[in-house]
Amino acid sequence: MPVPWFLLSLALGRNPVVLSLERVVGPQDTARCSPGLSCHLWDGDVLCLPGSLVSAPGPVLVPTRLQTELVLRCHEETDCDLCVRVAVHLAVHGYWEDPEDEEKFRRAADPELEEPRNASLQAHIVLSFQAYPTAHCVLLEVQVPAALVQPGQSVGSIVFDCFEAALGAEVQIWSYTQPRYQKELNLTQQLPDCRGLEVQDNIQSCWALPWLNVSADGEDVRLVLDVSEEQHFGLSLYWNQDQGPIKPWWHSNLTGPQTITLNHTDLVPCLCIQVWPLEPDSVRTSICPFREDPRAHRNLWRAARLHLLPSRGWRLDAPCSLPAEATLCWQALDGGPCLPLVPPLPRENVTVNKVLEFPLRKGHPNVCVQVSTWEKLQMQECLWADSLGPLKDDMLLVETRGPQDNGSLCALEPSGCTPLLSRASTRAARLGEQLLQDVQSGQCLQLWDSDLGALWACPMDKYIHQRWALVWLACLLLAAVLFLLLLLKMNPVKGWLRLLKENIRAGAASRSRAALLLYSADDASFERLVGALASALCQLPLRVAVDLWSRRDLSAQGALAWFHAQRRQTLQEGGVVVLLFSPGAVALCREWLQDATSAPRAHGPHDAFAASLSCVLPDFLQGRAPGRYVGAYFDKLLPADAVPALFRSVPVFSLPSQLPDFLGILQGPAAPRSRRLAERAEQVSRALQPALDSCFRPPGALGTGRGMGPEAGVRT
Repeated sequence: MPVPWFLLSLALGRNPVVLSLERVVGPQDTARCSPGLSCHLWDGDVLCLPGSLVSAPGPVLVPTRLQTELVLRCHEETDCDLCVRVAVHLAVHGYWEDPEDEEKFRRAADPELEEPRNASLQAHIVLSFQAYPTAHCVLLEVQVPAALVQPGQSVGSIVFDCFEAALGAEVQIWSYTQPRYQKELNLTQQLPDCRGLEVQDNIQSCWALPWLNVSADGEDVRLVLDVSEEQHFGLSLYWNQDQGPIKPWWHSNLTGPQTITLNHTDLVPCLCIQVWPLEPDSVRTSICPFREDPRAHRNLWRAARLHLLPSRGWRLDAPCSLPAEATLCWQALDGGPCLPLVPPLPRENVTVNKVLEFPLRKGHPNVCVQVSTWEKLQMQECLWADSLGPLKDDMLLVETRGPQDNGSLCALEPSGCTPLLSRASTRAARLGEQLLQDVQSGQCLQLWDSDLGALWACPMDKYIHQRWALVWLACLLLAAVLFLLLLLKMNPVKGWLRLLKENIRAGAASRSRAALLLYSADDASFERLVGALASALCQLPLRVAVDLWSRRDLSAQGALAWFHAQRRQTLQEGGVVVLLFSPGAVALCREWLQDATSAPRAHGPHDAFAASLSCVLPDFLQGRAPGRYVGAYFDKLLPADAVPALFRSVPVFSLPSQLPDFLGILQGPAAPRSRRLAERAEQVSRALQPALDSCFRPPGALGTGRGMGPEAGVRT
């Protein structure tokens, strides 16, 4: 696949697009200032000691802004060095403490006096220049006539020529006054190297620079170094990390010319290449050509590793910095989705290769770490369970505190945070009073505490044991009653037991099986077809759940939460999940399977099929799909070979031609005999025919009837 940076010319060649620089002749430093000002450069270096801050006795001159410009200081036509010109902008700071002093200052500068004095404001400006490993300071004296002195106003600037620096160096410049009346100004600048300036013919250190080209070699990358046969040079590949020092990866001393091939799996965004001739004080030139390469970004996430450290620490190891955020989540024992704890806990920006801690008071095996970008969840780890034991059947309570010590408690569940003292039909609501007493009596573990609220982990084991104790007691009591009846009336009991057995068999035969129907809402006519199929299956009987009939629940819970609840209920009851393939559904599956580099396109708020793929695909990839899933597609809407091969690990039926087999799989062991099954298939086929016909009519020929099912979530 072509990559955009392959199309760029990354040659460090002899004719790059460059910036022309002004030439300064002569080795002497000079200073000049704006019209109206007078300035003087003191000879020799001065100590680079800013000293402590002092109060201004009145109006004083202070630097307000630094400005730099690159020039060439040339000793001969082809013997130049890179030099930094610095301009310091000045302003008047402070006021006269005594009005009489100001009046005397003004009168001294009055031109109408018979003998006016040359009153002026004088300042000593220090410029400090640091470029590792050297430092250099100069002292500039500047005077401003009294006529230009206006507190708070700019008076002009002074320009210093110039500080010599090495190509590619990082320089730091400070400016302050002596004595120092305010915080010093500072400026940091990265100087260009031989590639970015018109200096190849003027700076001798650039003459022997190795020239490097980066090109494609199929899936791999080829580095071509255009060096003479006898020239020795160094080549280094390193990871240029924003957080921390650079990390060398590979280094070698070579003799030109050379061609080096890099595997595409080694590319990461911060991989940089540095070359230099093996000569004293030679210039090193670096390029980082893979910053925008999509494959490099994918390799970076594949190489990242999330480590959870006892008891609340974690570290993300990666070659490069990652623009990601981390947050804690709560993983329940039933295997549902990990519920984020934001709020109340904040998100944390990820700093790679550094141990970080979340603000928890205690560790817990159910607390996990999620790392995500703005696009999607990238990784999740619950490795604290290795040091703290397996997951526990604990209920997480979120305490919210108000400004007047009035707080509330709710239990974190997949459907949301359920208030403890509510009438909801959840486990937390049923045990709300008991859980509240557990918190007050100290039986719950406090994981986090702040002025805004707290997190509590409350054990649920004792309530499960109490429930099973009641069940066993009821069973024993029932067994005793039956035994007494058996002793008193042997024959009547036998007849009653026979009748009870027959009723149980009849009830089991008539009990319908659950089916969850997942589809992609391609258009209105396809939705009508799905509604017709769901309505027909309800007559078999089957208990059908489809998002088409659960718009209200989808809006309240969200598509992903609704799918999790329906899938868990269907599979726990021995039901089956039906994947109804259409052109839109096949496109969505391929989008997930191909690991597209762009962000997944947005879907509607009621698109349960798009939301469910994040959980459906792992079942197929890990071999858990057989017996739980079945696929189907309509004859005229999709060819048989369009269904992705991954989903063919379960039965896939063509409708309506394979309706009998499809219905037999749906009804499971309770399916009727083949004759009865064929009759039911004929009924479903007749119910589907009008909706199928509407999918192939021209848009103007469609009727207004929708053929939709009821608005309830599950229909029997």
